[in-house]
Amino acid sequence: MRIVFMGTPEFAVPPLRALLDAGYAVVGAITQPDRPAGRGHKLMACPVKCLAQERGVPVYQFERIKAPEGVACLRELKPDLVVTAAFGQILSQELLDIPRFGTVNVHASLLPAYRGSAPINWCILNGEKTAGVTTMLTDAGMDTGDMLLRAETQIGPLETAGELTARLSELGAQLLIDTLKRYPEGDLKPTPQDSALASYQPMLTREMGRIDWTRGAEEIACQVRGLNPWPCAYADGEMGRLKIYLARACAARHPAEPGTVVVSGAKEGLFVACGDGWLEVLEMQAPNARRMTARAYLQGKKIEVGTRLE
Repeated sequence: MRIVFMGTPEFAVPPLRALLDAGYAVVGAITQPDRPAGRGHKLMACPVKCLAQERGVPVYQFERIKAPEGVACLRELKPDLVVTAAFGQILSQELLDIPRFGTVNVHASLLPAYRGSAPINWCILNGEKTAGVTTMLTDAGMDTGDMLLRAETQIGPLETAGELTARLSELGAQLLIDTLKRYPEGDLKPTPQDSALASYQPMLTREMGRIDWTRGAEEIACQVRGLNPWPCAYADGEMGRLKIYLARACAARHPAEPGTVVVSGAKEGLFVACGDGWLEVLEMQAPNARRMTARAYLQGKKIEVGTRLE
């Protein structure tokens, strides 16, 4: 069976690697074009391109896969099946009609919940306790195709979006192999999604990182974890912009105005009052400093109790 793989970021690497390790004939990898990255803004290949080149898989890059040259490329590759994982582009019906077994997508949510972009981030942002991946048959809608298999996992109490993404990509890779062992042979019956249970969430923006301290501590802790590594939660104070990478909610020992530093010390840690409870800042980055634990930062620098963060 000839397979064409479409994917771009790190999440898509384990599924592609799993296909290759299982001996499937991946005749091409289609990715997004190289993008500027780093301080020098040099063009950088995406993770899928790097793996494909390392394993000798031909790479094809298109700004718009739906353009005539993208469609022509896929036709020339003659795939029996297309596999997608975080590709970042919507496939046209013309593209979907090319492979005889259709297109199987590895989606990072328990469909029909969290369709669309950034499902892992939104799962944590919304305080979910479980997450998962779904293999599905892609149709012309936004993650609306019939489901094949699903796998669920618990979200750790301090697990960040970046950490959960790494776990779900490995879970998705195994689920993909389980799917391909059964689907092409007709042993797996596609299940339509219940649209009444569907949910969509918007794309992430930098502005979502600003912390509103009048919210509850648990909500803010979820915001911090859900936006790590990007765009990152932050607050502004006397020292400038404070980026917060990890935090946890705790009960308030005494009432204080939301956004007020109530405990600060290398031994005690850093605690900020919220609308409901306190937030313990565990990992942070202050201006002109590297990312580190709050206690490590407070060994050499002071953040005075009573400091206001906004």
